[in-house]
Amino acid sequence: MTVAASIRDVADRAGVSVGTVSNVLNHVDRVKEDSVRRVHEAIAELGYVRNDAARQLRAGHSLMVGLVVLDVRNPFFTELARGAEREAARHGLSVVLANSDEDVAQEARHIDLFEQQRVRGILLSPYQEAGPRLRRMRDRGIPAVLVDRRGADDSFSSVSVDDETGGYLAARHLLDTGRRRILFAGGPLDMRQVEDRLGGARRAIAEVRGAVLDTLPSAASTVDAGRLAGDQVATLAASERPDAIFCANDLVALGVLQGLLTNGIRVPQDVALIGFDDIDFAAAAAVPLSSVRQPSNLMGETAMRLLLESADDPGRAPEHIVFQPELVARASTA
Repeated sequence: MTVAASIRDVADRAGVSVGTVSNVLNHVDRVKEDSVRRVHEAIAELGYVRNDAARQLRAGHSLMVGLVVLDVRNPFFTELARGAEREAARHGLSVVLANSDEDVAQEARHIDLFEQQRVRGILLSPYQEAGPRLRRMRDRGIPAVLVDRRGADDSFSSVSVDDETGGYLAARHLLDTGRRRILFAGGPLDMRQVEDRLGGARRAIAEVRGAVLDTLPSAASTVDAGRLAGDQVATLAASERPDAIFCANDLVALGVLQGLLTNGIRVPQDVALIGFDDIDFAAAAAVPLSSVRQPSNLMGETAMRLLLESADDPGRAPEHIVFQPELVARASTA
């Protein structure tokens, strides 16, 4: 059996001290160029792989950051993760992505596992309030930042978008195109982001006499849930059918679009349709989908920056960054 090369073996092969090898691996700016070259040549020749587990024990944390999202299938979170990963890479860190699948118990398991791995910190898009668990981790030296929503007591830094304003923009746009019977589809309605988007829509509806807003909640904001909603709307008589649908996110809207079109309901002639997030697939849909855009990539990058600042300065006061949403009108509401 081949014995793995040690840092001592690398030092002997390069003709330098163990301390020099350690500096090349961790603080290369302290080492002369010739020594750096010899150490890297020795590493390549011996096939040396550094023992990050040992380094983690000495440092008290790993070079990983945990990211827990609500639904890894949603491209919004994929773009958010890309932004976080780009910022982490600037600091020599890696991001490990975990999916809670909108399940509180699964979310808790991921957080516990990241704590056991001594991650540098955690970015969390929580399904419900996770304050007590996050406070316990913070007391043990692992900071956390909330993404895509703000905490109930503002004790943790957060990066989010103004969902209430986004909901208002979506409904107001439908009203401005002459729609008056609006349906809000998606859920669950007790999720903070969904609740705020619906609240914004209700505010817009209240401004227009004769406008009404109904809800068609679902257990999850997925394409399948949207398709079921579209099928259900299609069974209604034309006089009972909404003339516009505002969906909790773009995945629901894409599902609704499929359900309507396959049942002969025209979009937007019969029913106008708007989503939320403005994922890449929205513009490429069979009928290009109107949406409310969130700066997902920038949100991930900003959240990672806040997290690393908290890790470097544990006494730093929480910071809350709220981005403004943007209406993107396309053919589905023309």
